[in-house]
Amino acid sequence: MLCQHCQKRTANVHFTQVVNNNKIELYLCEQCANEKGKMNFASPLSIGNFFSGLMSLGHASPYIINQGEELLCNKCGMSFEDFQKEGKIGCSECYEVFSERLQPILKRLHGNVEHHGKVPQKVFETVKASREIERLKASLNKAIQAEEYEKAAEIRDKIRLLETGGK
Repeated sequence: MLCQHCQKRTANVHFTQVVNNNKIELYLCEQCANEKGKMNFASPLSIGNFFSGLMSLGHASPYIINQGEELLCNKCGMSFEDFQKEGKIGCSECYEVFSERLQPILKRLHGNVEHHGKVPQKVFETVKASREIERLKASLNKAIQAEEYEKAAEIRDKIRLLETGGK
């Protein structure tokens, strides 16, 4: 099919626009699409562009905080602007340097800003029990400091029960 605009080159861009329930379809070549401003084929899609778009790292993003002075990573020299362009971090130190700006993005992508990892099914109960014991020990210390000795005794008994495996 020929381009609907120039009638010279092969149409390889299909543009569809729906306005007030009216569907408008255009079949254009790359050059005419660039000229009409419908599509921009100047640079191919890179993985950095993909992740930048996924994380909404454009200039109008509500997740990017514009802070007057530009921070630079001491280790790799990357700026936050470089991260926005590339869509990936330069080194492990960048997470520390840009933490205030990265946390909203990481929370949006992963649902949390802390990595908890996965636990193999075979050791899940053991790990679950040890985490519960750690939590109870912290509660025990708080109860003792608040001089709530009856509550502390109940917590102590729960810890002993978990440590002996419920026996």
